[in-house]
Amino acid sequence: MSRSRHHNKQRYRSLFLSDFHLGSRGCSPGPILDFLQSVQADAIYLVGDILDLWHGGPVQWGDIHAEIIETLEAHAEAGTRIVYLPGNHDAALRSPGMNFLSFELTETALHVGADGQRYLIVHGDQCDARILRWHAMTRFGSRMDALFRGIDAWLRRRRDVSETERTLIQLAIEGINHLIARGSGYEHRLIAMASEAGVDGIICGHSHKPALRDVDGMTYANCGDWVDSLTALAEDSSGALQLLQWGAEPAAVPETGTRPAVAKVRA
Repeated sequence: MSRSRHHNKQRYRSLFLSDFHLGSRGCSPGPILDFLQSVQADAIYLVGDILDLWHGGPVQWGDIHAEIIETLEAHAEAGTRIVYLPGNHDAALRSPGMNFLSFELTETALHVGADGQRYLIVHGDQCDARILRWHAMTRFGSRMDALFRGIDAWLRRRRDVSETERTLIQLAIEGINHLIARGSGYEHRLIAMASEAGVDGIICGHSHKPALRDVDGMTYANCGDWVDSLTALAEDSSGALQLLQWGAEPAAVPETGTRPAVAKVRA
């Protein structure tokens, strides 16, 4: 049963969401479920790492995680097209012949906006720096992230801190993740991929760094994540893109270029 009901749902032409990491310690299932129950869209693109198959298990997977999947199914049953682009944490779904519920599974997708703009959609791990493509390296980093988030969760319970309130450990994790290697080089590799595809921009996830800006005359849009930033990318009926941030504080997104700032949304 849903934790809450939303009678006046916000309508979008398309929604792009990534990095739920369902089943991991870092997942924020409450905000994810609330957001999904508060919106309607013609199409929802799940831009990778929705399931975290590296850290899943009975300890991290609960009823609310299952309810998130059920809510996505309900969107599909209501007529929403749902496209799932697996990332590196749910890469098993990239295998030929795999399927997941009634969702479309694909590693890349092309989205044509209402204004005719064409966007290549990928998770983004395809453009990591070479060292971050080493399986052992990414697994080690992910395990360390889970360890520190486990400590953070234990401290939150002891001090009665809500899941959306920032802590020193969480800020440290975010800082380390931003320093690792996914800087401008990562973005420019993605832009080059879009340029080779002959499109107007790229939509991705993976780096957990929400962004919407012009790079070399092309649109670079990153959905962000639902571990730290709690953001989604939305397209309205005119084709305009906007970053949405769930919660009381706006996400730390650069406002360079001509794109709009982050809109705060709350049920």
